[in-house]
Amino acid sequence: IVSELCHEYIGAGSKIILANTFGANGPAVKHSSDYSVKEVVSAGVRIAKEAVKGTEVKVALSAGPLTQLIEPYGDVTEEEATEIYEEQISSGMEEGADLIMLQTFMDLEMMRIAATVAKKYNVPVFSTMTFEKVGKTMMGNSIDDVINVLTEVGVDAIGMNCSLGPDLAVPIIKEFSEKTDLPLIFKPNAGKPILAADGKTETPYDAKTFVKEIIPALDVVTYVGGCCGSNASYIKELSKVLKK
Repeated sequence: IVSELCHEYIGAGSKIILANTFGANGPAVKHSSDYSVKEVVSAGVRIAKEAVKGTEVKVALSAGPLTQLIEPYGDVTEEEATEIYEEQISSGMEEGADLIMLQTFMDLEMMRIAATVAKKYNVPVFSTMTFEKVGKTMMGNSIDDVINVLTEVGVDAIGMNCSLGPDLAVPIIKEFSEKTDLPLIFKPNAGKPILAADGKTETPYDAKTFVKEIIPALDVVTYVGGCCGSNASYIKELSKVLKK
């Protein structure tokens, strides 16, 4: 199934696909009695790498936030978080991921820790935070905060993903463009999924509407894609527009 999904996105025109590793960190994987973090992450990257053979498509090792908060808001120490990300990221890099994508973080301190670990490897590191309508993360981090901290860490591209549909997300990525020269990443979602009467899941933005709302951001971003609620058909529609 994972291989089929990889091929769907490659066929849709993706230039980068994400390995199926987003939540495969120690605290999450320990709930499985069958697999270790290394086995899960290695398999995710390996399947994606096999899918892109013969193409120029790159594979990103995907890593997201921990479900627990960092001290003082939670019980996870910086040292513990560092060990968790070391385990996850090193497992993926052993399989030859082309870049590391840290995404959907709402806590800048957690992102700083993950990005610091990621920068130990000789591949590009992309970092995207998730923002509220007010232009700050749920933990109160501003765009200025994000840029200042992650620029110091040395990430190779920066931006936002998830939480907002493209129309509400465009002002946020525009503000990024006014405050940093780093390449920008823009991955809004297709809106909160809604369960329809027929049992199917619908999203507020169909593929054409999603792409139409993204167009105002295309003059400032380097990397663009879709997050929750989107699928390969959204990337296919986006690819058509970009080719024009």
